[in-house]
Amino acid sequence: MIVTAPSPIGHARVALEADEAVHVLHSKSIIAYQGSPRNREDRFMDLGGAYRKKKWIRSRLQGPSMFVLGLPAGFSLEVLDIPERSSLLFDFRHVAFFTDGMTFKSKILKWKTVWITREWVRMQFNGPGKLGILTVGGMTSVQLDPVQPLFVDRTALIAYPEDASIRLSVYGNSLASQHMNVQWEIRGSGAVLIQTGSPDKQLEDKLADDGFIKRLLREILPFGSVYIK
Repeated sequence: MIVTAPSPIGHARVALEADEAVHVLHSKSIIAYQGSPRNREDRFMDLGGAYRKKKWIRSRLQGPSMFVLGLPAGFSLEVLDIPERSSLLFDFRHVAFFTDGMTFKSKILKWKTVWITREWVRMQFNGPGKLGILTVGGMTSVQLDPVQPLFVDRTALIAYPEDASIRLSVYGNSLASQHMNVQWEIRGSGAVLIQTGSPDKQLEDKLADDGFIKRLLREILPFGSVYIK
């Protein structure tokens, strides 16, 4: 399987050999397909009632073929190699596709974790195979430590190990903690996956509209944000 996601971000092209197949979970994101019409089969996917017994349609695409996935503005597609046994728990909304032969199951989270994260279910995939992940911006991994906590913006976390310790938190001095998004404080072993697109809309607006001098004056002058537009 060959996956290309050219710049600017906006689509991804997936090419399959004759012995390859993938299951696409967001079927309507397939905006172009080249191959035998018989090589696409749509079916209902039941996750055992994990998501309030809702059903989704998934598309199985067999090679030799090529298809193009349209991506939301600002999103990119990352492809992960998943080993035979993986402890990572994924937010299912980020999963674009997985290769034929992989298994997955819904994991009901512990009550303590549900209370903290407001999530009831995450998905665990086992390979070997490849997993396509939709991310805002790109994606990076950070290694966990059993003692030293990792703080991650709660909007950025894509996957974490099943046995990780999680709590909601902030960090820094009082000014920092009052002006940051809520963080996930995580300890454990293994790595977490984080999407790298900035959640700071004010930063995006400032970079788009303001020059350096205006931004500097807003920061250093008393009431600069009020008088300098």
